[in-house]
Amino acid sequence: MGILEKIAEIEAEMARTQRNKATMGHLGLLKARLAKLRRELITPKGGGGATGEGFDVAKTGDARIGFVGFPSVGKSTLLSNLAGVYSEVAAYEFTTLTTVPGVIRYKGAKIQLLDLPGIIEGAKDGKGRGRQVIAVARTCSLILIVLDVLKPLQHKKIIERELEGFGIRLNKKPPNIAFRKKDKGGINLTATCAQSQLDLDTVKTILSEYKIHNADVTLRADSTADDLIDVIEGNRSFIPCIYVLNKIDQISIPELDVIYKIPHCVPISAHHKWNFDDLLEKIWEYLNLVRIYTKPKGQLPDYESPVVLKNGQSSVEDFCNNLHKAIMKEFKYALVWGSSVKHNPQKVGKEHTLDDEDVIQIVKKI
Repeated sequence: MGILEKIAEIEAEMARTQRNKATMGHLGLLKARLAKLRRELITPKGGGGATGEGFDVAKTGDARIGFVGFPSVGKSTLLSNLAGVYSEVAAYEFTTLTTVPGVIRYKGAKIQLLDLPGIIEGAKDGKGRGRQVIAVARTCSLILIVLDVLKPLQHKKIIERELEGFGIRLNKKPPNIAFRKKDKGGINLTATCAQSQLDLDTVKTILSEYKIHNADVTLRADSTADDLIDVIEGNRSFIPCIYVLNKIDQISIPELDVIYKIPHCVPISAHHKWNFDDLLEKIWEYLNLVRIYTKPKGQLPDYESPVVLKNGQSSVEDFCNNLHKAIMKEFKYALVWGSSVKHNPQKVGKEHTLDDEDVIQIVKKI
């Protein structure tokens, strides 16, 4: 029996099983088996295997955005109009067969755009070029799921299922679960809040499937079996996502008002270049980048080319390492102007966290 047949069998058994307290452990075991089989499917035994031609795109710029969607929803037109890159555009399906990269500059940041070939249903099971497409999607800072406004929901569900099958979690935070293997002492479960789904027996059942019999597990939020499996697998990518509803020139104004209320959604028309400003603003918000301007001693700050850092990795030390690894060896202190300090300028050390649009001057040891 092949992996796909085993996966289908487990999914059928999960669909048959009633959900209640008595079956929680059994469902947890099935989910763990399913996750292991999916991992085997993504990384086949016997090494890495050949990558698809045109899929190894070098990462450039400060962030990387992947356009994911079904064939002929307007991904190539959107990329052409945003970045001025000519990706083969036609009115029939499957015109893009390799990854097409483009770059835009927005608010001083250099953002790489990747037009990925159209996903088809069953991509996570290795159909089409799906495996390589989704492998590239895992390396992106943000995913834009491009949907046809006339048939958005069925496409949205299929694409989400395909990405979930590859360990990509959209618009989710990593589970607040601490997991540590140990040599002896059995399974020790600590919960800091009430749990509606996981108990010690369910946790033991899931861990035994991974042949783990000694571990400390701390649940800091109301968690599910899927959350625990994600933590044990440890290869999940948590990526923000925007749903881009294309071809709004084909719907009425009242329908457009309804679409605007959907979370994480931006309606556009790639062909007519409608609502691109809103899309770029939303992209900037979801990328969560921090721009830092440099100020050489005795000169005005350079507002043309900021150093762009990720939010959460924006300390003075991160800034120095972004410029050059050797700067920290000679670092004495930094002078900072902006919203992250009380006084302008203020003398700070390497641990200080910088805010968006701060100005910094590095003072070296003499």
